[in-house]
Amino acid sequence: MNEEQDEVLLNGYDAIVIGTGISGGWAAKELCENGLKTLVLERGRMVKHVVDYPTMHKENWDFKHRNKLSVEEAKRQEKQSRTGYTTAKETKHWFVDDIDHPYSETKRFDWMRGYHVGGRSLTWGRHSYRLSEMDFEANKKDGHGVDWPIRYKDISPWYDKVEEYIGVSGTNLGLEQLPDGKFSEPLEFNCVEADLAERVAEKMDGRVITQGRVAHITGDAEHEGRSKCQFRNRCMRGCPFGGYFSSNASTLPAAERTGNMTLRPNSIAYEIVYDDQSKKATGVRVIDTETKEKLFFEAEIIFCCASAIASNAILMQSKSERFPNGLGNDSGELGHNIMDHHLGVGAYALVEEHQDDYYIGRRPGGMYIPRFRNLDEKTKRTDYIRGFGYQGAASRRNWQRGVAEMSYGQSLKDDLIKPGPWVIGISGFGECLPYHDNKISMNYEKLDQWGLPTVDFDVEFKENEKTMRKDIQEEAIAMLKAAGHTKVMGFDNPNQFAPGLAIHEMGGAPMGRDPMTSILNEYNQIHTVPNVYVTDGACMTSSGCQNPSLTYMALTARAANHAAKEFKKNHKA
Repeated sequence: MNEEQDEVLLNGYDAIVIGTGISGGWAAKELCENGLKTLVLERGRMVKHVVDYPTMHKENWDFKHRNKLSVEEAKRQEKQSRTGYTTAKETKHWFVDDIDHPYSETKRFDWMRGYHVGGRSLTWGRHSYRLSEMDFEANKKDGHGVDWPIRYKDISPWYDKVEEYIGVSGTNLGLEQLPDGKFSEPLEFNCVEADLAERVAEKMDGRVITQGRVAHITGDAEHEGRSKCQFRNRCMRGCPFGGYFSSNASTLPAAERTGNMTLRPNSIAYEIVYDDQSKKATGVRVIDTETKEKLFFEAEIIFCCASAIASNAILMQSKSERFPNGLGNDSGELGHNIMDHHLGVGAYALVEEHQDDYYIGRRPGGMYIPRFRNLDEKTKRTDYIRGFGYQGAASRRNWQRGVAEMSYGQSLKDDLIKPGPWVIGISGFGECLPYHDNKISMNYEKLDQWGLPTVDFDVEFKENEKTMRKDIQEEAIAMLKAAGHTKVMGFDNPNQFAPGLAIHEMGGAPMGRDPMTSILNEYNQIHTVPNVYVTDGACMTSSGCQNPSLTYMALTARAANHAAKEFKKNHKA
């Protein structure tokens, strides 16, 4: 492409990392610790650990309107608020203004975004599960999507590395479908959850209920600059203790300590430049959001970690004579096979036992029920393929239950200062198949404030996911009843059956073995542009039913060390 006249050429970097979230932070850490001078680009504002967490110590009564947005504020975050929890006053500053950052929906897609240093590593749910061998083999076995170019053994040591570094609490179970890991002591069950785990194990063969494996520091292991989880459960506000893993508290400080990182916020990367002669990428074009200046940064290695959809968009905009349809897009697969987990279906129960029991602290994680469907002939379903897991928790209701009470006066006050009844709920997370026609495209008619094209989503869940949801609800009800609960109610919220709400968007630039059916190779390199790596959710070839962030981190660490090794090989004296 022709360079813009107001572009400034800036040299001096071995590597460029686009994005500072979970993947970008790991790429920065590994590249810098391997001695590479690395420029880290973030399109949003600077956020410094502890210093820039404005609501971290506030109490609920410190927020106006009981933590709700005003009508004017809500109009600016209508899409960001579709989750029902992301845009309370305590966390709204971590999510974008939909009017300033528009996108289009041929089919509904709830794209939750945070434009700032650290990205969604500040607001993620922190559940950290490995994909299993059956997940890496699934596409090949049932014919949906392309075959992964790696297997579990290839990524297992990188899972080890990531888990030990970020701090993941949990319990090893010896399950093939949910591989064991390097865990510190788990968060404890409360009495109602312990009952459920014990009774389901007794009455329902093959069901295991365990503590959620969450990226919170427990035990005595040292994590530089971070302390143990304080059980405040205010994680989405930003944790001043570094008790949970975020780029801001962990990987970016590690990269900075090397002296090899240059962090540049307010820098929108919109194109990776390809050179026809060298057959490599030469650098990244950027718009400075404060000055509107267009800049060009050169580097030998580029890591695209902008998040799944944003990375797809950057690759699509990176056109050249060699790649008229987007960088590395010989297969035509770029932007296709977009996935997310489906949720909002399960069951809950009112618990009649343990009315004299309570719990201490605000535990930031609950239960996890690993996949138990379509593992073998015994668990095989004929009406759908793949599987699902559950997350859930039990707690005692608080004074807010009084909103529905018919009583008043002193008797109401006396009642509401006592703990309410126990409630337990489990909600499914189901796998989405990689459908070719679930895609995104760039809208060159609807430009953003910087003159860049916006994203249009054409993504939906299909019959396999719909059928799976029936089983998710039925089995949730069955497990709660098996635990002896009589007041059990299933739920399947149709408003939550929309891609994006799990905030696990994946795909679009899948790993594969063949450049004509995929975008990336086994080390997350673009097949035809090997000095460009894509290691965020865009690289996912299938989704599994597990939360994917741990896999992004492991793939990124693996790819960054591969890149550093290749760099050093090419620069031997």
